[in-house]
Amino acid sequence: MLLVRLASEVVTRSRRCYCQKEKSLRKLRICEALCGHDLGEKVKIQGWVRSVRSQKKALFLDVNDGSSLRSLQVVADPGLAHRRLTFGSAVEISGSLEKSLHEKQNVELQATEVLVVGECDPLNFPFKVKERHGLEYIRQFPHLRCKTNTFSSLLRVRSAATSAIHSFFKENGFVHIHTPIITSNDCEGAGEIFHVEHEGRGNKGDQDEPYFFSVPAFLTVSGQLHLEVMAGAFPCVYTFGPTFRAENSQSRRHLAEFYMVEAEISFIRSLEDLMVVMENLFKATTERILAECPHDIELYHKHVAPGHRDSLLSMLKNKFKVITYTEAINILTHSSQSFAFKVEWGNDLQTEHENYLVKHCGNVPVFVINYPYELKPFYARDNSDQPEHTVAAVDLLVPGIGELFGGSLREEQQEMLRARLARAGMEDAYQWYLELRQFGSVPHDFLTPVFCKGGSYVLSNLLFNTVPNQGNSIKYFICCVMVCYIYILLT
Repeated sequence: MLLVRLASEVVTRSRRCYCQKEKSLRKLRICEALCGHDLGEKVKIQGWVRSVRSQKKALFLDVNDGSSLRSLQVVADPGLAHRRLTFGSAVEISGSLEKSLHEKQNVELQATEVLVVGECDPLNFPFKVKERHGLEYIRQFPHLRCKTNTFSSLLRVRSAATSAIHSFFKENGFVHIHTPIITSNDCEGAGEIFHVEHEGRGNKGDQDEPYFFSVPAFLTVSGQLHLEVMAGAFPCVYTFGPTFRAENSQSRRHLAEFYMVEAEISFIRSLEDLMVVMENLFKATTERILAECPHDIELYHKHVAPGHRDSLLSMLKNKFKVITYTEAINILTHSSQSFAFKVEWGNDLQTEHENYLVKHCGNVPVFVINYPYELKPFYARDNSDQPEHTVAAVDLLVPGIGELFGGSLREEQQEMLRARLARAGMEDAYQWYLELRQFGSVPHDFLTPVFCKGGSYVLSNLLFNTVPNQGNSIKYFICCVMVCYIYILLT
């Protein structure tokens, strides 16, 4: 019996040894390794080589994986050097994280194994080590420019801004709505539109059904009217998605495709309440990006647009100012500065006017409220304030940009809305919109960062920003491709 028991234990132990896997090293991102919380631990990192320095007693590598602007220094035995280990090559390195003796870094990786996963020919690679490349040069390589510090920082800030916006709305009880990308709604002239149709459908000779969707369809220029439908069931809703404008402009203020944030709030009766939401969104998002991306922001303040840090901090500390459209026109009229566009009550404010108003008010963000009735869409609430006749609309002007946010109270009075639609010849097309006022309608408003005017400053589409006649390359460098806030943060 004893022999049988011993034999059974040996078999059991052998099975355990056979089934037990070798303990794998913990994989760290570069940003995690740089925090220094894992000193003395054996870890693995993966990334791309930013520099190679081979000496007699040691091999030094700077490795970056895109999680941080800063790279991690790797110290290895010269015997681990390989001809394939070059600037730009992809590597997987194992070793021990140790405290660095160098004053400019806290930690370094003492490597025991260096594996080259992907080779990079430094002679043919368009970006050279320790060389600062101009933006015009970088634009020639849209498929590789994410490897540069300029664009990798920009994309990290964009990612942080996206997260911050979602967090703000979630923390304030908003419901995220996915509005349609293909729609029959052109948002009453919100911008030039792209028509959507099945390729070759016009050649089939189907006269009875000329449209694929039975009605003309477009790529969305705005999700606001779809969002307003949802505001009849949810007090606070927002959407965050792709938007398209067919404006054939080569200006850096226009993109054919970009991402846009829009929000709708029910049971709100005044522009003051709407402006509170705008200001809170601006400040909360900006503060979070500054906290999460300090090195990326510093890169832009130092090398791309120096001298704007104080202006940014001033915007966060000070209360935004408020003036009416009529007051704005009076300020511009009495200005000694000459403008290219005529200043007259009833005309829209141009960028030059907006920038002057911001400077006049002390270089802090300024709300301009109560615009002329004829300047705003049919859904803006009529103030019924003859003889000026204005609507309850608001724009937020900020230093360096001009118009950043736009919004208005919605016209909840059905008969006034019906009359305005009838005058524009749109009553039949917007009958569904009138019905929203019949079944439990409430006072509500709408806000959005103004992207049709400042599109290049905001949520542009991916890394390959779509500009008319430019294919997948961008004619103008957009140093703030995320949200309007990023333009302020980085320039």
